[in-house]
Amino acid sequence: MKAKSMTIMVVAAAALVLAAGAQVQGVWAQAWPSKPIKIIVPFPPGNTTDTQSRLIAPTLSERLGQPVIVENRPGASGMLGTDLIAKAAPDGYTIGTVQGGTMVVLPHTSKSIPYDALKDLAPISMTTTNYLVIFSNPSAPFKRVSEMIAYAKANPGKLTVASNGEGGFPHLAFEHLRLMAGFTYNYIPYKGSAQISMDVIGGQVQVGIDGVAAQVPHIKSGRLNLIAVTSKNRAAFWPDKPAAAEDLPGYESGGWFGFAAPAGTPREIIQRLNAEINRAYKPDVVEKMVAGGMVVVSESPKYFDDVIKSDYARYGKLVRDIGFKPQ
Repeated sequence: MKAKSMTIMVVAAAALVLAAGAQVQGVWAQAWPSKPIKIIVPFPPGNTTDTQSRLIAPTLSERLGQPVIVENRPGASGMLGTDLIAKAAPDGYTIGTVQGGTMVVLPHTSKSIPYDALKDLAPISMTTTNYLVIFSNPSAPFKRVSEMIAYAKANPGKLTVASNGEGGFPHLAFEHLRLMAGFTYNYIPYKGSAQISMDVIGGQVQVGIDGVAAQVPHIKSGRLNLIAVTSKNRAAFWPDKPAAAEDLPGYESGGWFGFAAPAGTPREIIQRLNAEINRAYKPDVVEKMVAGGMVVVSESPKYFDDVIKSDYARYGKLVRDIGFKPQ
């Protein structure tokens, strides 16, 4: 009986400690923010994640009543900055931008990733989704995805395709298309968008797959032919251009951007940040995002967490299916 009483006392004491801790955390969250907030961007100035952060920082600062400072920490394909976000104090004063490449692709393609994307970061808000463009030289013997697939099947291994880096998001997007359609091609990795467009325009490579913003000027000028946007439906930013799924039903390959905090950041702070970040996407900001090929999203932390987990599993399977070895 004495042992049973002791057990009850221990359990009760533990419950009191937990309740007190939760109360302290709640009070702390109510006092937040009391000093400047830093947004770590794991990429150089001018990158899409940098642009988004700088567009919403002034409104976020106004809403929170504290300075919001954007700090670029590029390196290792975004892994350096993402690791800094993950290892920061979970107090709501350091958050950062995250994207599909650093959260759901690199964990499967890199041997040296220093963080656990599913455990070390707390999703705040998924802000935008984006798609890629598949393009060719106007003189190529195909104009649409269906024609490109037919050409590749009739000429095994002859189709040449360029993207930024083997194992990168564009490369995996084209590999996904290849697996679904069942053809072979010759992949050529590049180190930058400018060189890809130059060589496709020059005819050294037949097809390129890349981000929208980098290739829009060449497509609009007619120097490149837009084969398709890698979306399920026609993109709002290019409604007169075909979606890849029109010729290959079921195909879709899109990325996303968002904000995350270190794991352990109080839930109340995460919820407040989510609300204020979503409010910061005013019409003028949305207009600029759409012009850059983005689709603005305003969802909950749970929604973003679900997307990350789903895409993490999906890209892990794709990497295994194509036999890509982590580098």
